[in-house]
Amino acid sequence: MSINRQQARQRLEDMAAALDRTPYIVRMGRLFNETVLIEIDGNEFYLAFDKGRVAEIKEGPSKKVPWRFALRAQGQALWEFWQPLPRPGYHDIFGLVKYGYGRIDGDILILVKNLRFFKEFMALGRQEANP
Repeated sequence: MSINRQQARQRLEDMAAALDRTPYIVRMGRLFNETVLIEIDGNEFYLAFDKGRVAEIKEGPSKKVPWRFALRAQGQALWEFWQPLPRPGYHDIFGLVKYGYGRIDGDILILVKNLRFFKEFMALGRQEANP
């Protein structure tokens, strides 16, 4: 299954709402105030985080929105990643990269410093897929 722009936007909005209902993840990201680019099948979404919460989601592409790091992935791979129990290789953002389904660009140090927070945020898509 591929993910179109509208489905991707809705999933990201659902994840942002789930983040607001998950205080332990917000607490992990309380010092995270960055913009992250998430690209799904060429569709760009800029997530502006403020103190561990998603303050805004902007659709791209845009050369004017500065971002610190990007997760670029195939829609099919993210759909597999967001399954309640993903298959090996789809279970982690680095698994997507390792098997060629995704790519991480930009300031890797910011990602690594906030790795647990970002991974937990991305995994919120699994909960929203099957509430």
